[in-house]
Amino acid sequence: MARETQSGAVRMNQKFNEAQFEQLPLVGILRFFPRDQVERMVPAALAGGLVNFEVTMNSAGAEELIRVVRELVGDRGNVGAGTVTTVAELHRALAAGASFIVTPAVIPEVIRGCVECGVPVMPGALTPTEILTAWRLGATMVKVFPADQFGPGHIRAVKAPFPEIPLMPTGGVTVETLPAFRQAGADAFGVGSPLFDPRQVAAGNWDWFRQQAVRFVEAYAASAPANR
Repeated sequence: MARETQSGAVRMNQKFNEAQFEQLPLVGILRFFPRDQVERMVPAALAGGLVNFEVTMNSAGAEELIRVVRELVGDRGNVGAGTVTTVAELHRALAAGASFIVTPAVIPEVIRGCVECGVPVMPGALTPTEILTAWRLGATMVKVFPADQFGPGHIRAVKAPFPEIPLMPTGGVTVETLPAFRQAGADAFGVGSPLFDPRQVAAGNWDWFRQQAVRFVEAYAASAPANR
């Protein structure tokens, strides 16, 4: 996944650990959860094996939440910012401690800003043209979003002409669908509510998040393509 960048602007507490990401290239997306719930879910998911977390910038108090998750995760994983749509949001996310950036669309100025700072960036794209454009702008990996609209077959089709572009389907990735996405050539996975389910939060079923992380870890381990 590594791609050459200018790394001077990245502070040590923001350094992205590629080895940890590749250990389980699954990003748990935290969107719209308040601090008290995040403080219960993240340790549970960590205990279940999850190592990569994304806090969306359209969540209330996103910068504080990034700092909170960063403290909870420590050196055990990576904490990034998602739904980054402007350079101003990028700077706020990095100042809060985000070590990678995810966008919902191809936003050239944000991608270039990440490249200049040496921060991994995973722009959202869907069509082959968007995916190639994001890659040529300097994307570390391309988030294929919304992946549930076309499914694993879309990943397989895009990988045929662009095998060198790492793809991270997001939207529709569940314990049940992850194996098909991986077999189709997906390199990583973005997961929101199937991992951080608001219904389980409402029920106060905190150990469910540990159990669900374990299920994803097991689904990933069991679905390794034979030829990769």
